[in-house]
Amino acid sequence: MFVVIDDRESVTQGYAAGFDREGEVSIGFSSKDFRDWLECAVGNDVMAIGAFILGDCTDRTSIPKSIRNKSRAPIIALNNLKLLKHTIELFEAGVDDVVHVPIHVREILVRTAVIRRRAGQPDEAPTSLIRVFLDGRDPEIGGRILPLPRRELRTLERLVEHQGKWLTKTQLFNAIYGLFDSSFDENVIESHVSKLRKKLRNHLGYDPIESKRYMGYRLDDLKSRNGESGPSKPTETSWNETHGATSA
Repeated sequence: MFVVIDDRESVTQGYAAGFDREGEVSIGFSSKDFRDWLECAVGNDVMAIGAFILGDCTDRTSIPKSIRNKSRAPIIALNNLKLLKHTIELFEAGVDDVVHVPIHVREILVRTAVIRRRAGQPDEAPTSLIRVFLDGRDPEIGGRILPLPRRELRTLERLVEHQGKWLTKTQLFNAIYGLFDSSFDENVIESHVSKLRKKLRNHLGYDPIESKRYMGYRLDDLKSRNGESGPSKPTETSWNETHGATSA
């Protein structure tokens, strides 16, 4: 999910349309509304944010510090004028990148992915058989490209980003559908994960996604380090998939 902060409603709406065309969820805020939301945001809400896009708004050089108090997600500033002074001020304020407008949303996605990789995201782990790119490209599974529908792709990207850690159904839902979409029920995540597991098993020979009641889902791609292959042994994970979705 991308958050666009700009006091011009036409700008936030324009970027919302652009992100939607690329299959990404976004929300636009004025600087005042954003500060009010950020002050009340809880951990799961902030965790759902993939990047912050900082446009033209009041006192925007103070906003990155407020963001950093709650999130490590990339902050990309939009600069209307190619002035060195403004660029330096934005970097000193704590943004990760400064781009000059107009800019295509696809370039923002690529720049966001680069910032994440430089920060040491697990998609660069050389021992992993699962590699995601975080820029809209399909993942590599065991060295082969696996075409995925966009929401299954977002699910896999989130699991890879937090490899080895449990993600609840709510956390996955917020990351994929956004924090403000009430048109879907979060149980739809069970369907995405179920379809994704079958495709990964076909490519890897085992199921790398664990599920546990009340805890959610966790990607364990480290089995490849031990040379494991073939179908997973009967575990709680396989039981859950056989008997339907978990209560994540």
